[in-house]
Amino acid sequence: MSGASYFRNAKNFVAKNTTFNTYVSGIDALQFLYEHAATGAMHDSDERYPPPVCHPGTREVVIVRIKDWYGFQTRPDKPIMWVHAPAGYGKTAIAGTISKMLEEVEGLDFNPLGATFYFWRTSPERNSPARFIITLAYQLAMSIPELTAHIENAVKRNPMILRKALEVQLMKLIVEPFKALGQLDDMPNRLVIVDGVDECINSDQECRVDRQYAEDQENVQIRILDLIHSLQSHRLPLSFLILSRPEAWIKQHMQSRPFKRVAVAVDLYALGDHVKDTETYIRAELSRIAARIQDDGTPGQGDEEWPGEDVVQTFVGRTNGHMLYASTVIRHIDNPYDDPRNLLKILFDGYTYLLP
Repeated sequence: MSGASYFRNAKNFVAKNTTFNTYVSGIDALQFLYEHAATGAMHDSDERYPPPVCHPGTREVVIVRIKDWYGFQTRPDKPIMWVHAPAGYGKTAIAGTISKMLEEVEGLDFNPLGATFYFWRTSPERNSPARFIITLAYQLAMSIPELTAHIENAVKRNPMILRKALEVQLMKLIVEPFKALGQLDDMPNRLVIVDGVDECINSDQECRVDRQYAEDQENVQIRILDLIHSLQSHRLPLSFLILSRPEAWIKQHMQSRPFKRVAVAVDLYALGDHVKDTETYIRAELSRIAARIQDDGTPGQGDEEWPGEDVVQTFVGRTNGHMLYASTVIRHIDNPYDDPRNLLKILFDGYTYLLP
């Protein structure tokens, strides 16, 4: 049954039923929830495959910082961590690494990864808040078995909840099911990861007036933060890792008194050695490409020791610690139909030509 048909049937059922607590039976509530979730926003979705992760040996300082804050078994003193940095410093890769790490933890009798949502500006499902709570609720139902039946019941009691305000969905699909479990103090703590809040642009309500559109983006991003703050206020066994650019309105909101009491801010730009991390990545990738060149028997360019230290250092200097720039160049030169050495030289020569 399609979502539209289901909603029509639900409306007819409710109209004929005069009791206060309407319960719609005979439906697969979780499947219905799944159909209205932004499946592409989940960490392991096919839309995001292969998901970005940190290169081995990089971003270790911030990863350890996140692990120490989360703590697995015990709840952190402050349930929200905000990791921020300008574009190009690997925030999404860090989120992907933490997601992967939590799913691979051994020796636990529970799944520490509660839910994830990766916003993305160009995806209609992932650049709007419309499916945010539904997507989190579906994943929580999957990752916390004791919660499943209560979330199912919430959908069956009122299928139209999926069209209600996000604040209402939050209460009915997440808070009340948790409260229905009773004692929550002994429940293992789960991590909810929300990446790219600055990528949430509310595209379904786009305005043609630039100023109004900019204000709409600010408002919808603040709304996402407020939803997360509301969730933590109910003292559920959840912690929240938020990653975003430090946009002025996001930074101001995260530094407001309500958030400062419950959130830890981590400036990724100031944490760790980004140039060293980038160099580690560049050396590994150039060595891999050099090995492929050797295996393929690609004719040489007069440099038998490629990449050579001068090439590595020149490349590292161009990046200025921006992992995104480094990975973009690697993808460009890692071309089986052209010589990577020549492609990299052209980029370097072009860069020099553009210098004042």
